Amino acid sequence: MNTRRIVLITASLLIMVSLRAQNRLEISLEEAIRYAVDNNRQLKSASYAIQESRASHIATIAQGLPQAEASYDYQNFFNAEAQLGLMKFEFNPTSNLNFRANQLLFSGSYIVGLQMSKLYKEISEVNFQKTDADIRAQVINSYSLVLISQRSKEIIKQNVVNMEEVLSKTQALVTVGILDETDKDQISLQKAMLENAVRTAERQVEMAINLLRLQLNVPVTTEIILKDNLLNLMVSADVENTIQGIFDINRNFDYRLMELQTSMAAKQLNMERVKFLPTAAGFFNYIEKIKKPELDFQPKSVIGLNISIPLFSSGSRYFNQAKAQYHLRSVENQLSMVADQLHIQESQLRFNLKNAMEQYEVQKENIALAQRVYDNVLLKYQQGVASSLDVTTANSNILQAENSYTMAIMQVLEAKTAMDKLLNKLN
Repeated sequence: MNTRRIVLITASLLIMVSLRAQNRLEISLEEAIRYAVDNNRQLKSASYAIQESRASHIATIAQGLPQAEASYDYQNFFNAEAQLGLMKFEFNPTSNLNFRANQLLFSGSYIVGLQMSKLYKEISEVNFQKTDADIRAQVINSYSLVLISQRSKEIIKQNVVNMEEVLSKTQALVTVGILDETDKDQISLQKAMLENAVRTAERQVEMAINLLRLQLNVPVTTEIILKDNLLNLMVSADVENTIQGIFDINRNFDYRLMELQTSMAAKQLNMERVKFLPTAAGFFNYIEKIKKPELDFQPKSVIGLNISIPLFSSGSRYFNQAKAQYHLRSVENQLSMVADQLHIQESQLRFNLKNAMEQYEVQKENIALAQRVYDNVLLKYQQGVASSLDVTTANSNILQAENSYTMAIMQVLEAKTAMDKLLNKLN
C-alpha cells in the first residue's frame, strides 16, 4: 500500500513538473522574433492572402485556356403533330448529348486582367514582408521594454536595500544622540516611498510581459524568462553601422506598396481603354443524337467564330476611362508624397538615433557622478555634518540618474529599430 502511494505521489509530481515546464518559456531576443513570426496570427493571415492571390492568378490564366463542357437533354412533345401541306408528321421525343469547346482568341480585358492579377500577387507578397518587419520591430521593442522594466525594478529594490542600511545606521546614531528622531523619520519616509515604487515597478513589468505574451501568441499563464540582458543588447546593437546605412527607397515596403498601387491604377486605366476593342473567341460544337426527330436537318458538328465589337455606350466607356485617368494621376501624386515623406523620415530617424547615442553617453557619465556625490553625502551624514534631507536628495538623484540611463538605452534601441525598419534590415 505504501509503495502504491509513493508511485502515485511521484507520478503527480512528474505531471506537475511537466505542466510547469509547458507554461515556462525561456527565450532570447532572436528566439522571440522567430517564435513570433512562426505563431503570429496577423502574419498567418498575410500568408493566406498570398496563397489566395496565387490561386486567383492561376484562375485568371485558366480563363484564357481552352474550355470544354458536356450536356445532355431530353424533350418529349406529348405526341404533338404538325402538318406541312399534305404532309403530316408527329413530334417524336428527342435526346441529345452535346459537347462544346471554346477558346478565347483575343480579349483586351483578359490580357490586362492577367497583368492585374500578377500585380495583386506582388502586393500580397510585399504586404507579407511588411507585416513580418512590423512584427519583428514590435517584438524587439516589447522585449526591450520588459528588460527596461525589470532593470528599473531592480534599481529601486537596490535603493530600498540602501535605505534600510542608512535607516539602521541612523537608528544607531539617534540612540547615541548624534542625530535627531526627525532624521530617522525622514529616512523611513524615503524608504516607504521606495517600497511603494517597487510595487508600481512590478506591475509595470507584468504589463510589459503581457504585451510580449500577446505578440508571441502564448497563454497569459505562460511564465516568460528572458535570456538576454539590456546591456548585452546595447553592446550588440552596432548603432554606428545603422547610422552609416544607406537608404534605398526602392527597398522600403511603404514605397514599394505605393509603387504597386500606382501600377495597379495604370492597369485599371488600360482596362477601361481596351473596352473599346473587339473580343474574339472560337468554338467547336458536337451533338450526338440519341433520339432523333422525324425530320432532322441539323448537322452533328459545328465550328465557328464569335466576334463582339463595342459600338455605342452613350459615353459611359469614355467617362470611365477619364475617371481612371484622374485616379492614376492622384495615385502618382501620392507616390511622390510618400517618397518625400520617407526622405524626411530618414533624416529625422538618423537625427533621433544620433541624439539618443549622445544622451546615452551623457547619462552613463552621470551615473558615476551621482554615485560619488551620494557616497560623499552619506559619509558626511554619518559624521553628523550632512542632514537626512541631503541623504534623501542624493539618493533621489542617483535613482533619477539610473532611470535616465536606463531610458537612454531604451531610446537608443527604439531609434535603432525604427531606423532598421526604414532601411529594411529587420527581415
